[in-house]
Amino acid sequence: MKKLLSLALAGALLAALALPAAAAEDNAGVRLARVTQLVKDRLELDTEAYENFSGDYSEELYVRWSLNWSGEENGLYVEALEDGSILSYQAEEPEINDSSRLDGSFPSFPDGDESACRESAETFLQKVLREDESVELETPSGMNGLWRKTYVYRGKILLDGLSSPLNCYISLDAVTGRVIRFWRDYPETVAVGGVPASQAAVAQDQASAALRETLELRLEYVLGTKDSTTARLRYIPEQGDTIYIDAQTGALVNLTELEELLDNVKNYDMDVSAPMNTAMGKESGESSNDGLSAAEQSGVKDMEGVLPQEKLDALVRAEEAYGLQGYALASASYTAEKGEDGTAAEVRCVLRYRKTDGEDVYTRNFTVDARTGEVQRVNSSMPWERERVLTEEQAAEKAAAFLKSFCPDRAESLERYMPSAYKPLEDAPYYSFQFAQKENGYFFPENMYRIAIDAVNGAVYSLSYDWSDDITFDSPEDIISMEEAIDAWMATYDTALAYRLVPQELDAADPVQARLIEQKQTHYYGMRLTYGLEQAEYCAGIDAKTGNGEYQEDEAEDVPGYQDLSGSSAKEDIEKLAQYGIGYQTEAFRPGKSLTQWDLVCLLASLRGWRMDPETDVKEERDSAYYNAYSMGVLTRSERSDNAAVNRGTLVRMLLNAAGYGPAARLEKIYTCTYADRESIAAADIGYAAIAQALGLAEGTYGGARTATRGEAASMLCRLLERPS
Repeated sequence: MKKLLSLALAGALLAALALPAAAAEDNAGVRLARVTQLVKDRLELDTEAYENFSGDYSEELYVRWSLNWSGEENGLYVEALEDGSILSYQAEEPEINDSSRLDGSFPSFPDGDESACRESAETFLQKVLREDESVELETPSGMNGLWRKTYVYRGKILLDGLSSPLNCYISLDAVTGRVIRFWRDYPETVAVGGVPASQAAVAQDQASAALRETLELRLEYVLGTKDSTTARLRYIPEQGDTIYIDAQTGALVNLTELEELLDNVKNYDMDVSAPMNTAMGKESGESSNDGLSAAEQSGVKDMEGVLPQEKLDALVRAEEAYGLQGYALASASYTAEKGEDGTAAEVRCVLRYRKTDGEDVYTRNFTVDARTGEVQRVNSSMPWERERVLTEEQAAEKAAAFLKSFCPDRAESLERYMPSAYKPLEDAPYYSFQFAQKENGYFFPENMYRIAIDAVNGAVYSLSYDWSDDITFDSPEDIISMEEAIDAWMATYDTALAYRLVPQELDAADPVQARLIEQKQTHYYGMRLTYGLEQAEYCAGIDAKTGNGEYQEDEAEDVPGYQDLSGSSAKEDIEKLAQYGIGYQTEAFRPGKSLTQWDLVCLLASLRGWRMDPETDVKEERDSAYYNAYSMGVLTRSERSDNAAVNRGTLVRMLLNAAGYGPAARLEKIYTCTYADRESIAAADIGYAAIAQALGLAEGTYGGARTATRGEAASMLCRLLERPS
């Protein structure tokens, strides 16, 4: 079968060479043979071991061939272009476990040599890259989890050394360095018209000066940190159009405007107010407390003082601005959110209204305080095919008037908020507005009301708001000028020459573009050499008083970090475990603390990503951690004793049982060990002690009867995870 396949491919290839070009192009079998041989040559494939082969292709803007080899256990799948360029590659062999295993098996630290895998990845890339291409591989991911066995690299493909929109991905078996999966972009798969020359006619400083002129900032109050209550002034970039400079002509390229030429369909979100997490609850009703537990009675108490839906409905309908004439109340859902520090629970009610007009359906939903009826949020939906009656100015006046009655104490400081990037929706059945707090002549957008007005009848279409009353505002004195701020903002950027995707007008002379024109398209992405502003690190804006850029702090990695390991013999082991997320959700590990059963169960739970504070008293968390320990074979339900001290012998037995060594350890009269206290080890524990010595869990003196410490548990776990997988 294998030889027949090889002969068939070779014969087809020879036939292709003998045929006229046009005939060969029309013969799918010949084309398949040619592409297959090109792929095999490029990847240096030996396919003799595969028993089956098939190939097919699809043709849109470019031809994509799909080649499949398969055997009893192994398989290979390759996608390629007509010239044999590799689009994707996937080797299928007995499954490599890439994700968390939930079958109860015990993990080990992943094997692998990153430098060897990187070399293997680069060797593979050399086979699939074209002459003018190179790749910058990022730091790999994949080996900081106990259950992962692959290195995953992502990279940006450079064209003549310049950044491009082309990307690639490659994953390798961490132990063997074998490539498992690969995919990449090509210029012809993402753009039309080819790749322009890489030499720029425009100097970088010219492009930089032109790009500076496109920068716009606005001065606003912001909160410096998440927990701050003091607002200070910051120059913030206007979210305007994306601008590049053509590197050949120096012309300004407005990417945003050009991309609008590609978008012939407008999609609008019916709910134009900000999201709010509102769970669905059951309607409240009278209930007897007889026979209820303390927790159940507490839940009942949370609902005290809640108004029935009839009263809430009446309160909402009393406000004419909501325009509920003709709407019927469809449902009311109550949800209680537990208060903190003994405060009363907050109860919300979602009132849902509905009306129909022929086949058209109109809905309005109100989230209200269930005790007072105060409206917290409104959202609506209705048909869009309606001709507007109000102008935008008239709708804005209605919005401002409503807010004066809705929040009179705040309305005096509210003004319509319209950044320069604001663009009204042209076809929506409503007008949408934002009103933000203004202090000392500057906006503070974190205190904001969002409101939309029905464009036909002027009713409130949607409403939501965020507001904090305990904000103080820094003085606006001694701030830098706008010109100084723009200079500082420009300094946060590099003017980068790169290939970028830019929509271009289609050219009927190009066969590929002609096909797009037949599909009624006028523009499509093409490669263009441009200058653009790029930040190496995200900057939120410029401090209005210091002129410094305000950079976002990197989020700390979600790994344990302890402050009390100095001088501990277990320090290195605890920190190695922490690299894989294993440990406690605390700042102190307390390596010298006597180990309790719960300490060990909590530590082992982190093997599954459930990192907890051992001091937690939450019953559900403890029960979940113990369930994990049962499934691992650490102990049985009858052996649970949270606060029981764990001696070293019991610790060894629990860990080895979890790792699957229990049956072997329980075999009698086949083990020996060389501990100094060998004679004191019980006969039933000799097997466990011997395996522990072989794996390095215990050395010198076994000390099975001595209470273990947290540090010893960490070191034993570390040795166990270091065993060969």
